[in-house]
Amino acid sequence: MTRDHARGSRERARAADPVHRRTLLTLVRHGETDWNLQRRIQGSADIPLNTTGIAQAGAAAASLAGAGYSAVYSSPQSRALHTARIIADAMHADPETDADLRERSFGEAEGLTDPEVIERFPDQVVPGKETRRSVVERTLPVLHRIARRHPGESVLVVTHGAVISSLVLHLTDGALPRPGDSIRNLSLSHFTHEDGSLGLGDFNVPSHDAELIRAESPAAVAAAAAQDPAVSWVRA
Repeated sequence: MTRDHARGSRERARAADPVHRRTLLTLVRHGETDWNLQRRIQGSADIPLNTTGIAQAGAAAASLAGAGYSAVYSSPQSRALHTARIIADAMHADPETDADLRERSFGEAEGLTDPEVIERFPDQVVPGKETRRSVVERTLPVLHRIARRHPGESVLVVTHGAVISSLVLHLTDGALPRPGDSIRNLSLSHFTHEDGSLGLGDFNVPSHDAELIRAESPAAVAAAAAQDPAVSWVRA
């Protein structure tokens, strides 16, 4: 056997081994909620999508439907799961939930705006607030499990802003997100899984034209009604 032939055999065997096949994990932040609009901290609170959020999810579904994703996973919180169901429906799939994809708990700060948090907790110690390390320790294993189940495939994972930012901070040793960066609703952050390791690709990329969709706009109401027949009212 020649050296080139041996090397080719090793490369083919490596490609056939699920451990060595690159999996794309695209993390998607859920659509907008009323608390997002009011800039209130959500955390473990189960706040549903608003009309704009439903419209954003529909726009994302249209752009992602033909992108080659083979599966959709989601946090069980309603704002994420509703987003995942709208996207998965366009792919003729059903989302699978995992409790460890839930949002970071912000303890007694939930429901408050940032100025209210500063006023109530001037020492920045918030009872019940989950650490970023804890978020990473429960979410990283989920991503590894998903990648092992889908070697060489592309998978969507619908989750939350603080989950995504915590993972990005971990993988970039704190370089990203930069101070002031915000994980946008329905943005995409691409992670790759290969040889048992997770890496970060493009981060916080818009998934669609839904950034043009704003609360109370005719486009938001019409798109939301198309996605959810229960949304049939029109704001004055």
